[in-house]
Amino acid sequence: MKLVLKKLMVLVVALAAVVAAAAPVRAEDWALTGTGVRVKTIAFIDFDVYEISHFMKQAPASRSKQAVIDADVPKKFVWKMLRDVDKDKIHDALTGAFAMNGYTDQAKIKAFVGAFQGELKEGARVTIQYDPEKKSTTVAVGGSSASVAGVDFMKAVWRIWFGKIDQPKLGDQLIGRMK
Repeated sequence: MKLVLKKLMVLVVALAAVVAAAAPVRAEDWALTGTGVRVKTIAFIDFDVYEISHFMKQAPASRSKQAVIDADVPKKFVWKMLRDVDKDKIHDALTGAFAMNGYTDQAKIKAFVGAFQGELKEGARVTIQYDPEKKSTTVAVGGSSASVAGVDFMKAVWRIWFGKIDQPKLGDQLIGRMK
């Protein structure tokens, strides 16, 4: 009986180790740098489009939007849609934001926006995450995702919210909790 219990305990410990190794990154491993709401203004009326939060694994040396753009560390944005938005509007908004910030690699832009395959419904989530080991930025939208290689592309994506933007206070809010 004792031998069976010992084998069972070894099995439980081994199983726990496997589960721990396969577990996704815990939320507490990411530091929230700030949260804001993307607003679209039409004829003097503001519409809340999505709530966006920014997280980093390592803070940059200085507390600035440019330092966050340049940081070659694990970082991510998480959106929560506050209204329904069709894919064409999302494609246009992202394509326009890349253009506003001077990024012109159309193949990379097309791959990125291609992850947005349908209407984003209120409550939907979007995650944009940079992996510095792979030098790749991945966008996940529902069951669809796209990964685009290059530090240049990561910086272009981060400029959408921290570079030239029609809502400059949003970038300030996204670093508002940085120390």
